[in-house]
Amino acid sequence: MKPTLTLVLLGTLTFAGTASAQKQFEWQPGTDEAVRLDPANYHTGKTYTAGGGIQVDIESQQPVTIFLAGEGEWNQALQYPETMGSLRMLCLREHVVKTRYVCDLPAEPMTLVIRDDRGTSQSAAFAGLGEVLKRDGAVLNTPAGNAVGVGVGLAAVLKAQTSASHHFVSPNDVHIQYFRWTCISNCFPPQFQWIQQAKEKYELSPFLKVYGGYAPDRDGEVVSIKVKAPVPMLVAMVPSSVANQLHGKPEMLEPALEKNACQQRGVQSQTFRCTFNAVDGPQSLIVVPEAGEKVPHKKAEIEFFASKCIANCALPPANANASADKANP
Repeated sequence: MKPTLTLVLLGTLTFAGTASAQKQFEWQPGTDEAVRLDPANYHTGKTYTAGGGIQVDIESQQPVTIFLAGEGEWNQALQYPETMGSLRMLCLREHVVKTRYVCDLPAEPMTLVIRDDRGTSQSAAFAGLGEVLKRDGAVLNTPAGNAVGVGVGLAAVLKAQTSASHHFVSPNDVHIQYFRWTCISNCFPPQFQWIQQAKEKYELSPFLKVYGGYAPDRDGEVVSIKVKAPVPMLVAMVPSSVANQLHGKPEMLEPALEKNACQQRGVQSQTFRCTFNAVDGPQSLIVVPEAGEKVPHKKAEIEFFASKCIANCALPPANANASADKANP
């Protein structure tokens, strides 16, 4: 495949990206809990870090109220039950038996709380904690949104004081299915970085300058070339096998450039890019004043970069179409 040429703004360092495939995210099941509540009991669920969103499926035999409370406020209320009635309740959902609970989190840690509605009002006194019958710990440490764990500190201590001999008068079994926001496609795109191939400030001469040692590692590899000179210059990328012969056979230069897309003619201050594929093989950068130009005793500057993959280069089949953002010199 022939290399293609792309012009960029003169003398600038810019950032741009190509995105043939984007990461895709969706909610996936996370931790699973089964909880039993007596009338007016509370259950302390997961505590979430600041920001983001949550999604939880909750199904109960009897109506429950669901809300988020500040982590510090909830722990304080467990120590001082008389303050329960004044709790700040975020995303309050009352009297539900089956729901998908969603909420956007504020910039502070929040704890999910579930309360049995039987025999209670919003200002009712604290009536105790329920009992966790089952907790699926296989994914306990996997974030659900920005979840950092289950609130088991003081709540667990209080529960332990009563659960050993707890006889449920009128049990309300509640199933809690947490979800996590996770990447499902193109999760590990390759990462690219500009690697300097050559940089030189040299005294101009009428003779050809050749910078070799570059070969594309993969298809679609980009090179960036910058030239600054006092006279119009010819700048091009050619196969190294051709470049190696040009000093001894300068008459080969023009024929070699006839079908070469990666070149600039008559430039003095220019940055341009070309794209190569692995099958193009080793390439060399050639630089020379245009024929017929008087060469002054001044210097020219050349910078040559290649965008190389530095991470996630060997993609698994599921990510074969993943893309990488490239920072452009």
